[in-house]
Amino acid sequence: MLKNKEDIKQCIQDDPWMMEILQTVAKLELPYCWICAGFILSKNLDTLHGFKERTPLPDIDVVYYDVTNSSQVIEKQYEEVLSDQMPQIPWSVQNQARMHIRNNVDPYLSTFDGIAKFPETATALGVKLAEDNRVLLVAPHGVEDVVHMQIKPTPYFEKSPERMKVFQERINEKN
Repeated sequence: MLKNKEDIKQCIQDDPWMMEILQTVAKLELPYCWICAGFILSKNLDTLHGFKERTPLPDIDVVYYDVTNSSQVIEKQYEEVLSDQMPQIPWSVQNQARMHIRNNVDPYLSTFDGIAKFPETATALGVKLAEDNRVLLVAPHGVEDVVHMQIKPTPYFEKSPERMKVFQERINEKN
């Protein structure tokens, strides 16, 4: 059973498939890089529901922060490098230094800031490997919602009626 951040980190650490993905991404040495959102949420929900088979993911979200090169072209190049190493994985690499343009919001200050402004608290999570191969977990809004299987808007989305519409659309779309 998952109860806290340590349980989530251990659950990921015990999953060879997830560790291989984390190790592959770490080799890119992207600045302030985390794997986030569904990669972590799906593992947590599968574990909490006792599913034996992994829920298929539409993509693996890799986020980083580099103000020196915010070209979308470089993101596609990173996706190609990852696909060469693990072609069965649907990679999505995004530099949080440019995502404010796509999302029509103020610039993000860091990868952490970008993750904190995801729509749902349960997806506002990121993992990466420390140098000693331990799993690090960032959870700007804590892990209580994910371990209690609750989907709530992040404070950033909650403060805006326009963003709350986006949140509700996501809830409806993802069922």
